[in-house]
Amino acid sequence: MNLGIEGRTALVLGAGGGLGRAIATRLAENGVRCVLGDVHGPSVEETAGSIAAVGGKSHSLIWNLGESDAFDALYEKLPSGFQDIDILVNNTGGPPPTLVSGQSADIWEKHFREMVLSVVQLTDRLLPGMRSRKWGRVVTSASSGVIAPIPNLGLSNSLRSTLVGWSKTLAREVAPDGVTCNIIVPGRIATRRIVELDEAKAKREGTTAEAVAAASTATIPMKRYGKPEEYADCVAFLASERASYITGSVVRVDGGMLANV
Repeated sequence: MNLGIEGRTALVLGAGGGLGRAIATRLAENGVRCVLGDVHGPSVEETAGSIAAVGGKSHSLIWNLGESDAFDALYEKLPSGFQDIDILVNNTGGPPPTLVSGQSADIWEKHFREMVLSVVQLTDRLLPGMRSRKWGRVVTSASSGVIAPIPNLGLSNSLRSTLVGWSKTLAREVAPDGVTCNIIVPGRIATRRIVELDEAKAKREGTTAEAVAAASTATIPMKRYGKPEEYADCVAFLASERASYITGSVVRVDGGMLANV
């Protein structure tokens, strides 16, 4: 299928991680120029290498989402050909496993700034250009916890749920200008983040990460964790011309794990 996005420009946040790298690479394979943002320089350069390997074009930025005052300066330094962002992939890191109760205001504020406020401010920075060109895509990666809250991921469940309400509201505001806004929800996708969560759960329960992974896999109808590339395929479709009538949606990529209707 021709996605109809060759020549477009995307900004992919968290581009040095498993999901971000797969998303950026898949977009590049479809002819999209990619701005790669990540707080970890070596990781984002690995993603740039993956894009170069498929013949794509990219530009890397060290991007700390907790430093929103730096957004304008980073954007203004983008080279020619990478400045008119058509596709924004809001893919942020997650907070550490915690109970939802008993967390300090400082902890809530820190992660709200990094996971929510940064996404809102960056999207607002890029929307005028998308609206003036009458074409844009805002795809925001959340968590299955926004549908069925995950035990001991209290901060993530709460903050990512905020983004669901924001995206749905925004979708109605910008739809007349040809801009779509969608949430994508990963289930158990085989990334470093999932390995870390499995290890943390194993430590809490006095078992092994392998046992935790086996128990998780048993709850998934497909009986396996998803591949980052499978998640990236869904993001690329939502970012495409083919998905021009899909907006305000929450799309699951979970192998059937979530039983909720």
